[in-house]
Order: sequence, then structure tokens, then C-alpha cells
Amino acid sequence: MEIRVFRQDDFEEVITLWERCDLLRPWNDPEMDIERKLNHDADLFLVAEVGGEVVGSLMGGYDGHRGSAYYLGVHPEFRGRGIANALLSRLEKKLIARGCPKIQIMVREENELVIGMYERLEYEQQEVMLLGKRLIEDQEY
Repeated sequence: MEIRVFRQDDFEEVITLWERCDLLRPWNDPEMDIERKLNHDADLFLVAEVGGEVVGSLMGGYDGHRGSAYYLGVHPEFRGRGIANALLSRLEKKLIARGCPKIQIMVREENELVIGMYERLEYEQQEVMLLGKRLIEDQEY
């Protein structure tokens, strides 16, 4: 397995991976999300590759105060091999190198399997409420 920074030729493979991992939502345009990421901290957009195939992804960010992680997905046939752990570990190292003191990850409450994985990796539920506001409507849903 190789973990590397996303390349433009990974575009379609990553979107297909996100579909397989049920990461896509009607209100998020994956092509637009990738384009936006490539214009900001593109080196924090990681993929895991096995035998020339993209089998994992993780989109990270850092705003100077906190790090974040989005679109963590591992192809269903490759789960249980430590790929998610390796992607998170690489992102954490990149964030630490930038002086980032803390990383935050949003997970849907009903996604108990993923919550358990994060907890095994020493992530803890935080006593905060997440609020959001869409500033740009990408598409109708």
C-alpha cells in the first residue's frame, strides 16, 4: 500500500470510491468539493493506493487553529487492513508538522461502526454542538 497526495488523474477513481463508501450526499457536489480542495492545502488530500488502484481517501484541512478530516473512505473489499488508520496517521503527522494542536472529525451519529473505529484510534466525543450554514448553493436537492 502506498499513501500519497491526490493527483488530478485520481479524480474519477476517488468519486467512485466515495460512492462505494456511501460518502456522497445530495447537497454536496463531489467534483466541486475536489476542485475546491485542490485550490486550498491540496497536499492534505491523501489517497491510499494498492496495486495501482485507489482504495482509500482522506481530505484534511488546517485553518491555523484546528485540523479537520473529511471524506475518509476505504473500499469495502479493503477494509480491516489498517488503511484508514494509515491515512489518519499520515494526516496527523502532516498537521503536527504545521504546528496544529488538535484535529476534529465530523461523523454522523448513526454511523456507529466508524465512531468505534475513531474511538479505537483515541478520538473522543467532544462536548460541542455543530452548527452550519451553507454559503454557496452548489445544486438543488
